[in-house]
Amino acid sequence: MRPLALHPDRLFPAEASVRAIARRLYGEVAGLPIISPHGHTDPDWWATNASFGNAAELLLHPDHYVFRMLYSQGVALEALGIGNPAADPRESWRLFAQAYQLFRGTPSRMWLDWVFAESFGLDLQLSADTSDLYYDHITAALATDAFRPRALFERYNIEVIATTESPLDDLRHHKAIRESGWQGRVITAYRPDPVVDPEFEGFHDNLKTLSDLTGEDCFSWSGYLTAHRQRRAFFAAMGATSTDHGHPTARTADLSVAEAEALFRKVSAGAFTPDDAELFRAQLLTEMAGMSVEDGLVMQLHPGVYRNHNAQVFARFGRDKGADIPMPCDYVHALRPLLSKYGNDPRFSFIVFTLDETSYARELAPLAGHYPAMKLGPAWWFNDSPEGMRRFREMTTETAGFYNTVGFNDDTRAFLSIPARHDVARRMDCGWLAQLVAEHRMEEWEAAELAVDLSYNLAKRAYKL
Repeated sequence: MRPLALHPDRLFPAEASVRAIARRLYGEVAGLPIISPHGHTDPDWWATNASFGNAAELLLHPDHYVFRMLYSQGVALEALGIGNPAADPRESWRLFAQAYQLFRGTPSRMWLDWVFAESFGLDLQLSADTSDLYYDHITAALATDAFRPRALFERYNIEVIATTESPLDDLRHHKAIRESGWQGRVITAYRPDPVVDPEFEGFHDNLKTLSDLTGEDCFSWSGYLTAHRQRRAFFAAMGATSTDHGHPTARTADLSVAEAEALFRKVSAGAFTPDDAELFRAQLLTEMAGMSVEDGLVMQLHPGVYRNHNAQVFARFGRDKGADIPMPCDYVHALRPLLSKYGNDPRFSFIVFTLDETSYARELAPLAGHYPAMKLGPAWWFNDSPEGMRRFREMTTETAGFYNTVGFNDDTRAFLSIPARHDVARRMDCGWLAQLVAEHRMEEWEAAELAVDLSYNLAKRAYKL
């Protein structure tokens, strides 16, 4: 058994004088409230405030970063309890513990060790030898009131969390949170993918459901758009300040009404080609941008991911099972129709993310450094790592500056990784700023102001929170 201890200087620069600056900057931001403006936590957690159950349910089952690594080494997802409620959670945890060395050097290892040490007070490293100790200790803690969802929300000074729901969601959990009297702020975000992507499973049936929900004919172009406006208004009334769009590419289009109507007839009837589907998604991004001008919801675009690459895993377990793979994505040509129409409009706020780091310096930072409506989301998903965060700053600051970015969001399904990830982001930004101070490119007082902005103010401002 080996000890587990979090070094106070983790992630800070190795050079002593720069590290000292980073320490001082971090001292300004370590205790700031957490703004989590985009993610995939379950609102039912705060609606019911029920116990998380056991260690596997809390830390293994919702975290695709974790189980994708285990799957890559031949561990069956069923054995981990993924899509298999009959699996023994203790045995699933043992498989995880036995393979913990796979996470050496990964961001997951840093997040998990933070949770183990800071949240649960464990002082031995996770391994095959400590698996049962971990499982029993964590599971016992989860049975106490101090580890219920609302208590943890308050413990980690979370100011607001945005979840992500489909237009077909009745938002009953958000309603229950509001009516409970609890003061924690958990809001929703409008994610229309199931009814804007013709290739989304069940698209035709989803249009029927949207018609039933809204009373609009969602098989007519005008009724379909009206239904979106209605659902967006409902989401806004339930606290939403943003929309979110997970498209394969960043392509946008600006078709005439007649062209859009003709295209909609094809996709709504199911008589479309892959090119038709791509053009429809492109047109809908521009339509949604126009609606954001009308209703003030901030628009997020998360493109450049080949979703559900592993067909067998998708067929057996469904979406979000660790088989989404980054791919290149054009932004200069793809976004021009949308930005030509709305990029100069002061009423429009547009946040773009990417998994293709090569586009940071070449395309995205110059675009965000010009168009008033556009901002850059943080290093996202696979790039949400110490190295990815550093590369993001190195490649975007030159042309976009700091104030055309939106701080940090964790984009996670694993609740306790939220404070862990925000701590990593704050440490990395403080280290980067310390380097600029040490190189006499910035005064330390400026870096201290920037550290607060990057940790808190920019996200709050960008997402209208």
